[in-house]
Amino acid sequence: MLNRLQFYWRVVATGLCFVSFGIGGLLLGVLVFPLIHMMIRQRQSRMRCARTVLRVTFRAFIGMMHALGVLRYEIIGLEKLERQGLLILANHPTLIDTVFLMAFVKRADCIVKAGLWNNPFMRGPVRAAGYINNDQGQQLVADCIGSLQDGNNLIVFPEGTRTAKDAVICMKRGAANIAVRGARNITPVLITCAPVTLGKGEKWWQIPPHRAQFRIEVLEDIEIAGFIAGAASEVMAARHLSDYLQKFFTQEYQRHA
Repeated sequence: MLNRLQFYWRVVATGLCFVSFGIGGLLLGVLVFPLIHMMIRQRQSRMRCARTVLRVTFRAFIGMMHALGVLRYEIIGLEKLERQGLLILANHPTLIDTVFLMAFVKRADCIVKAGLWNNPFMRGPVRAAGYINNDQGQQLVADCIGSLQDGNNLIVFPEGTRTAKDAVICMKRGAANIAVRGARNITPVLITCAPVTLGKGEKWWQIPPHRAQFRIEVLEDIEIAGFIAGAASEVMAARHLSDYLQKFFTQEYQRHA
């Protein structure tokens, strides 16, 4: 009976968190970010301020989910993210991976799906923070490299979407192109969740029988100089690097999961 009551409470608490997230995004877009826009004239300064607000808000949201018993988490190697200009690549098992990383990475930038730019709950925060729209074609890689050169920490999920239910990680080549063309080492982050919750194709109320435990580990940097020097072109270097990342994240995920 106690386990059943705890399960029902986590369903209610999860719903409460989703509602709070949507309302919070709406209020930030209507009240907070317009005020920042009026007070700060310089665009880059406004964006930095907006991103700081979002980082604090996301940290509070993660804290609320933990306090309500929806999840537990541990972060290993967080000190490695204290640097600037990092290209952070992470696997993507759950819906809230982005929230976790944005909550703990300072000066974070990320690639956002084009649909969120017109989402009534998220367009305010997304536009105020000046995140990178993924609907930009060839300009996307250049914008990502420019963000890194400005000292931002760029968060990229190379899979492009959440990992499928079969847990097979399938990397796209965009992240490798950013690393090769920007001559930027990679800071890999491994995210595991047991039992898996908010995975691809799952509804918010389809929660696991036990509280989810997130484990987020910042691994050692991946040097890319060897991939560039040993390739005939940037295209081949990106292909080899992408293949390496595929194997790397798959092995690390299987080892920890």
